[in-house]
Amino acid sequence: MGDLLLRTLVRVGRPAALRVPLVPPLYGSFRAGPSTRPDGLRHDGPALLHFAYSDWRSGTVAPRDARPSRVRWMLASWLKAVPLILVFFIVTCMASAAEPVRIGHFPNITHAQALVGRANGTFDQRLGSPVEWKVFNAGPTAMEALIAGQLDIAYVGPNPAVNLFLRSKGRALRVIAGAASGGAALVVPATSSVSRPQDFRGKRIASPELGNTQDVALRRWLKNSGLVPGKDVQVAPIKNADILMLFRQGKLAGAWVPEPWVTRLIREGGGRIFLDERSLWPDNRFPTAVVVVRKAFYERNREQVRRFLDAHLEVTAWINGHPAEAGKKLNEQLARLAGRPLPPQTLTEALGRVQITHDPLAGPLATSARWALELGYLPRGTNLSVGLRGVVDVTLLNELLKARSLPAVRGN
Repeated sequence: MGDLLLRTLVRVGRPAALRVPLVPPLYGSFRAGPSTRPDGLRHDGPALLHFAYSDWRSGTVAPRDARPSRVRWMLASWLKAVPLILVFFIVTCMASAAEPVRIGHFPNITHAQALVGRANGTFDQRLGSPVEWKVFNAGPTAMEALIAGQLDIAYVGPNPAVNLFLRSKGRALRVIAGAASGGAALVVPATSSVSRPQDFRGKRIASPELGNTQDVALRRWLKNSGLVPGKDVQVAPIKNADILMLFRQGKLAGAWVPEPWVTRLIREGGGRIFLDERSLWPDNRFPTAVVVVRKAFYERNREQVRRFLDAHLEVTAWINGHPAEAGKKLNEQLARLAGRPLPPQTLTEALGRVQITHDPLAGPLATSARWALELGYLPRGTNLSVGLRGVVDVTLLNELLKARSLPAVRGN
């Protein structure tokens, strides 16, 4: 390509007598400015680099002219590199466009947008690229995948998200939206004689995973009730499905779990709600699930994050506006992931305890972070007023809400 352009320059800028083939291509040298050629013609155009070919066709080329000048060498090298650069750029763009967006979630009703949007294909349509869905049991495991670069976006409880944000000094993630409020409770066997917190002394209570949102809420509640977790009450991190099995076997005094496991423990395990977590919060609102994005992905793919949030808002509105249809879609996904659908009554009851929302509830989220710090889940000496700055970034969310004529939500 470089030689072709050089030939074109020569043919356009000189008479036919000087239209000589440039073979071998790098013979001769370039000189700027006026020069006199063997044909007696003078070429004065300063924009034209004149070729001093020293009659190389007759074999009388001087040794110094047989070596390419630095200018000509650089020009020819650059021109020859252009096609390779273009090919590399095109291939890179095509590869980037084909890369899937990796989204994590749990098979929980509190992650309804992920389940319903996955069934509807809304995220695939809005993102314009394939979505690779990854399913987790609880937040800490999902955050391990995110920090390892195996996730781009995730639906997760607020405590694991805040924990990772603080431990990474803000380099790991951003909370960009809310997903659910409510939908968590402490369930005990219906036949249990427990009637007050002190009755749990010497007993065993389960939570889905060490350090997850329900685990923090349980331990903080025990501590405020004058009970020391691990000493007065055994707190056992157990997967939700195993909690149900142990609950049926009478091996647990209680379990602090999210929906649909609250309702399943009641209906399938013969349990009753001892404490609905909503009663511990002002206005009965607290974040059960939020949406986080890996910071590096956010910075490189801001438009894709915007499209994701657009889909998230669309699915949230559709769930709240079509509860019956949304429940059906949600149940289909739960059946696919868990092996069987929930009974209709179980699904309806579970959804009744959950508020599907886009608001990250930044105030209660900060309160939950303070509880985690008091329990030793966050780095000792952490100044939350400083450390949490920037954890909730609702810039894109509020732009989309404004476009929909909806009120803005609070970040921090």
